[in-house]
Amino acid sequence: MTRKEMIRRTLVAGLFFFALGGWFLHLRIHPPSEEAGHLIPFISGVLSVFCVPVLFCYRRTLVLAYLLNGFSVILGTVLMAHFSIVRFQGPLTLPNVLLMTTIPDIVILWGKFALGKALFDLELLRSETDAASKGRFFRYPRMGWWWVHLAGVAAIYALGNLFWK
Repeated sequence: MTRKEMIRRTLVAGLFFFALGGWFLHLRIHPPSEEAGHLIPFISGVLSVFCVPVLFCYRRTLVLAYLLNGFSVILGTVLMAHFSIVRFQGPLTLPNVLLMTTIPDIVILWGKFALGKALFDLELLRSETDAASKGRFFRYPRMGWWWVHLAGVAAIYALGNLFWK
């Protein structure tokens, strides 16, 4: 086994355990048997735990795994932020915003994204001396592409909540 293969397997295991922990938290907080809306975190958890790590194991499905992982993080970020905004209680102070909302959960979720990005980048790495890729920041697969999609999904979700009542 090469060093690159060992690193890849470790990252896949980390991605699996991040997803498994998040899925268990969601099952405790949002049991799917209580409400139909709880099926979204349930299905997202199933995909994140069972499909995405397996897809990252094969070069042919690497892009699909990267996209599924990234969009599940974006979806989770938007939905958890909305959940916090709707259910926020107490005075609006920095400690309350940081600790009494889903911001810690969102931060953990972005750790899952970072593992997926590391797996994707590791597979595209030809040698340790490769220069950083150059080009447009907002083009796939650079981070700007993800930031644009996060902003777009958040805006569409917000507009939908504002006008679709």
